[in-house]
Amino acid sequence: MTLLDSRTFHVHHGQYHTLYANPLGRVFDETLFDPENPDLRAEKVSKGGRQAAWFIDLPIDMQGVLRFYRRGGLVGKVVQQRYAWMGAGNTRSWAEFVVMQYLQSRIPQHVPMPLAAMYQRFGWSYEAAIIVERVPNVQPLATCLEKADPQAVAKAILAMHEVGVWHADLNAYNILVDAFDQIWLIDFDRARRVSMDDKKRQGNLLRLQRSLHKVCGPAGGLWWEELNRAYLQQWPNKR
Repeated sequence: MTLLDSRTFHVHHGQYHTLYANPLGRVFDETLFDPENPDLRAEKVSKGGRQAAWFIDLPIDMQGVLRFYRRGGLVGKVVQQRYAWMGAGNTRSWAEFVVMQYLQSRIPQHVPMPLAAMYQRFGWSYEAAIIVERVPNVQPLATCLEKADPQAVAKAILAMHEVGVWHADLNAYNILVDAFDQIWLIDFDRARRVSMDDKKRQGNLLRLQRSLHKVCGPAGGLWWEELNRAYLQQWPNKR
């Protein structure tokens, strides 16, 4: 076990390499990545996650979301869960863990805590998984558009952009609304820390527009117009 900083440990066992955060402490072990482990009481996530995500009970009085990385599209039909090896820091799981940990330090009110990230190397390829905190009593924006406040959602997206993070797939299922109307952003796979210029900001917003139109129809388009106006009104450095 190697302490990387005050929040993160690296464990290496055989082919498995794992980062885990302080909340897991000494209770961490690799069976946390096994949805068949009865102690986890794993429950498959019905929406999103490419059918490879589970809600799990953790041994720290907290629930988590365990998600394995899966390819989509035509490539995913042939090689579903393996990726080309390009170094530990470039694995999908570790990259997402690091971005989420950064966001947790800057906007913890909008991003769940990353708890553990694993990769298993097979020569020139690898498989990976991540565990993040489960936010209780939430609904995806796609299913609660009538109660979601466009101003609040715009504020959360703007907060992410203002700390320099670009989301790779900002869709209507990756924005959650909790019982207190707090907005949460999830699924930071392939997200990057970048200088957020106008094009990148607009790209995220337009991705959400397409998603809302697809899942909510015309009502989604009208709701997005309100969101877009709210974002522009709140953006302190708009051009």
